[in-house]
Amino acid sequence: MNFWSAMAGTGENHKDDPREILPGVKVYPSPAEVARAAARLFVDYAWQSIAKHDQFLVALSGGSTPRMMFELLASSEFRGQVDWAKVQVFWSDERAVPPTDLQSNYGMARRELLIRVPIPEANVHRMEAEKPNIGRAAHEYEEVLRGHLELDDRGFPRFHLIFLGVGADGHTASLFPGARVTRQTSRWVSTPTVTKLNARRMTLTLPVLDAALRVVFLVVGSDKAEILHSVLQTKADPPYPTQLVQPRDNGVKLFLVDQAAAAKLDFHDSRKSAPGAKTAGTDRGKQGRTS
Repeated sequence: MNFWSAMAGTGENHKDDPREILPGVKVYPSPAEVARAAARLFVDYAWQSIAKHDQFLVALSGGSTPRMMFELLASSEFRGQVDWAKVQVFWSDERAVPPTDLQSNYGMARRELLIRVPIPEANVHRMEAEKPNIGRAAHEYEEVLRGHLELDDRGFPRFHLIFLGVGADGHTASLFPGARVTRQTSRWVSTPTVTKLNARRMTLTLPVLDAALRVVFLVVGSDKAEILHSVLQTKADPPYPTQLVQPRDNGVKLFLVDQAAAAKLDFHDSRKSAPGAKTAGTDRGKQGRTS
């Protein structure tokens, strides 16, 4: 049964009540509400990380929903809730363009967030993917990570939070279907060529995504409904890159999605799940926690 069909005619008002329709999958009425929920998570996880580690290590992503989240975090409502001096900002991936380019993930975050909050410049660590030798730039970014992040027991840097999106083809960060996406690598940062775009990207590798304490996917829009259903409720062969992301060691994996993106998901009331039920989208690999 489709979730939204199940809710029709119940006489209940769920407009402002996000529902966890699958384990780790929370649905909101609109993209704006997804962005607000993401901003709240940013603040909550920042507080938790600073209390425990005296710093908050977060990797940002690009896209329209992160843009709305950045605008909220820079607003008077949220700005004062974060100890920005203890926030270290990184990126999950970047295009091979200058930081002033409108396609730059760093450039968007800088315009909408970083110049509007009191974060020290030394705490902002962008991927310099525009350099002529992008491979060397990736090695340099690994050294940046090495200088700021603790390593997990497998030798990979451990972010407190990574934000990701889901492409219409199932890609996440700059890990695309058809490319070599593997856990069998010691690299932290790679520079894949995206064939369909005839362009190089810089991206965190799958083992680094898996090492994060928390991974949050932001997915909105009707154009994402088909792929979200495929990612969460099918066993693709080979798996979509988004399906491959499985935080280790009790890491948290969440999907914050809007009603349009969730339109093709089959309804399941996660509150009635048996103990140990699988996290959505974790048919392959060790599952992460959902809260």
